[in-house]
Amino acid sequence: MKKMITVMLLGIAIFTFAFSRPALAADAASGAKVFSANCASCHAGGKNLVKAEKSLKKDALEKYDMYSAEAIIAQVTKGKGAMPAFGARLKADKIEDVAAYVLSQADKEWK
Repeated sequence: MKKMITVMLLGIAIFTFAFSRPALAADAASGAKVFSANCASCHAGGKNLVKAEKSLKKDALEKYDMYSAEAIIAQVTKGKGAMPAFGARLKADKIEDVAAYVLSQADKEWK
């Protein structure tokens, strides 16, 4: 009986790993396109046209605990304050790409 359960669990584990989707790295180049189409109207050049102090510049992202992919993904997905939620409009991988783009641009000071 133990042997049968072990074989079943091993089979489930192999099946799970064999057919699971591999984790993909975020694509900042794709994120630039998504950003341009969805975010640039309020955040061109890393600025914030609604609340200037909450820009996408590295120092502001750090000040407001937004300097991480996870924080940016949550903000873009759920929205907050004047920022609308994009979770229903953009697929999760596109939001991850935008986060990668924002972080890369913040590190370059949006130049």
